[in-house]
Amino acid sequence: MLHKTRGIIFHTTDFSETSIVVKIYTELYGLQSYMVNSVRKKNAKFRPSVFQSLSLVEMVVYHKERSGLQRISEIRQSPVLKSIPFDVLKSSMTLFLNEVLYKSIREEEANPQLFDFLFHSIQWLDVHEPANPDFHLLFLLQLSKYLGFYPTDNFSESNNIFNLQEGSFQSISPAHPFFLSGALSKHFYAILSHLPDFSVNLKIPANEKRELIERMLEFYQLHISGFGNIKSHKVLEQIWS
Repeated sequence: MLHKTRGIIFHTTDFSETSIVVKIYTELYGLQSYMVNSVRKKNAKFRPSVFQSLSLVEMVVYHKERSGLQRISEIRQSPVLKSIPFDVLKSSMTLFLNEVLYKSIREEEANPQLFDFLFHSIQWLDVHEPANPDFHLLFLLQLSKYLGFYPTDNFSESNNIFNLQEGSFQSISPAHPFFLSGALSKHFYAILSHLPDFSVNLKIPANEKRELIERMLEFYQLHISGFGNIKSHKVLEQIWS
């Protein structure tokens, strides 16, 4: 039976010389894997560009419950991203965020709130000029809300140390190493206090921003089983600084 759904391209894997398997986060079914045959042939039904990471798509799909690989009947980019593919800063951010999403989201069931957040966040990044150099920081923290470990907003003059394990601010450093320094805790709170506004420029010094990204990824590792290591930001730090 055919079903129409929106989707966000997460990841493609070569299956053969001409075919690929595409991980797509869909509005109706959550994360699904789709077999796409003959995509690299001259007369391919679907152009490879449709499957670029974080492309926003409309699809007509064949969906079978408990089936490992699904099939696509029709797919098109909608809306077509105008600036992300051609803007170095934006495309570097989406490369990084795509890796985070791929390691964070595994649910094969619909989550309308999460889907809408992702869809509209990508649209926001695409249409707003110039690119906000802090978008990825704001996005990471807002995403944690939909993944179930959003920080407690209890920062104060005395509660000024963020405990990554507990997800809240406290007055003294914990006995474990999973906490932010006073300076990073202030930056972390600045992000938290501005959400969900993606337009704010936080003006964090480059060296502190690099460390904050590392610690925010550690925050994800502590709260998502099997999250693992993110590598793309290491390559992209020069662009972001």
